[in-house]
Amino acid sequence: MSMAPGLESPVSPGACLHSRRTIVGDLDPAWDVPKGQHLLIISRDQSRLTHGFHRYPAKFFPELPRWAIARYSRTGETVLDPMAGSGTVNVESLLMGRPSIAVDVDPFARLLTRVKTTPLELQGLAGAREAILASLDEFETAGGFAREDALRHVPTFPYRENWFRPFILEELGGIGKALARVEGTPYRDFFRICLSSIVRAVSNADNHCTRTVVRQRLAKRIVPGMALRLFRRVLDVNLGRMTDFGAVCPLDVGACVLDSGDARALPLADDSVDLAVTSPPYINAVDYPRTHQLEMYLLGLAAPGEPLAEAKRQHIGTEVVRSADYSELHRYGLPALDEQLAELYAIDRRRAYIVYRYFVDMEQNFREVRRTVKPGGRYVVVVGNNLIRGREVPSYAYLMAVAERTGWGVETYFASEVIRHYIKVPRKERINTDWVLVLRR
Repeated sequence: MSMAPGLESPVSPGACLHSRRTIVGDLDPAWDVPKGQHLLIISRDQSRLTHGFHRYPAKFFPELPRWAIARYSRTGETVLDPMAGSGTVNVESLLMGRPSIAVDVDPFARLLTRVKTTPLELQGLAGAREAILASLDEFETAGGFAREDALRHVPTFPYRENWFRPFILEELGGIGKALARVEGTPYRDFFRICLSSIVRAVSNADNHCTRTVVRQRLAKRIVPGMALRLFRRVLDVNLGRMTDFGAVCPLDVGACVLDSGDARALPLADDSVDLAVTSPPYINAVDYPRTHQLEMYLLGLAAPGEPLAEAKRQHIGTEVVRSADYSELHRYGLPALDEQLAELYAIDRRRAYIVYRYFVDMEQNFREVRRTVKPGGRYVVVVGNNLIRGREVPSYAYLMAVAERTGWGVETYFASEVIRHYIKVPRKERINTDWVLVLRR
């Protein structure tokens, strides 16, 4: 097997082969991006249409999947995202006339993707909006008993009263009661995402941390009426986005968001998709269930008595592992990676195993996607390097070697510098460059 670029010698993130080129907006799909090229893409569309429905950490900006879809597929061909996250690939596929499939182990990601890819009839939306606003008006003028009664619409979950002020819980209950009046699951889910999008802001948690934590020194200002005011504002903004989305979304294609599935065991037939595009989780960088735990509790997507660790354990890149897993050093079978695993093991056995497990899981994903993509089809993977115990893990270079090991050919690769995240992460953990890998079956 030939070694992927960057792995012929001791581990390094790879030399910069080209000076950085700045692209404002879309990449030209006809451009053969040189191998190793560094790009700074200034995104114009991170909040355009349904992309702006909800904050999501380490979120794809639309220009990259749009480029991949335009370059490597044709109208009517099927696009797969096996780790769909917030559904950016699927939204862009719809807008370009490609049916798509979304797979994700996270129920919140599946709900968000389904809402973002389902155009809704405007008259039905307007009618539901009026009913919701009327219910909220009733709630605001109601007395104490009615406000206490609204709490029945707020699920019970661990430390609920620590996360939210009492008056905010009442307001969330009032909103939940209003949403219960909405008929039709797609419409109700749209308004549930509107509610979810304000949850972090009205909680006691830090708005800008990837983990849901309360920081006393933050002195966060939460006032009565805040949840109702923010919800009304988001309602109108997202209604406008949905209106614009419906006006440009083709009606003869759709996005299929699978109710279950795993990127390592895709419930899809062989040779059934034309193109796959994804941005896999980083190693030990974003704890998605913990980031969205309050949203999941309020939307009824997490069982109150079930530890978050059980949900996190299912994610690629998870840090939830058992001590028995790392009682001995694991070797993957790539010399450069194994050398780094041994170095990490001498410092932190647990994190060494987390890194090892990531590449084992990604190998399973590469095999599964190769099985489902038609011969000659591509798999475009956008991945960042990782900083583990102060040591950079060149994930992109290792993954190119893993791809070749599983039968893919590396057609090209280039760097896309990251200039904006929806949720801030500590500087030492921040990933400043994504690598775009184009694999061909």
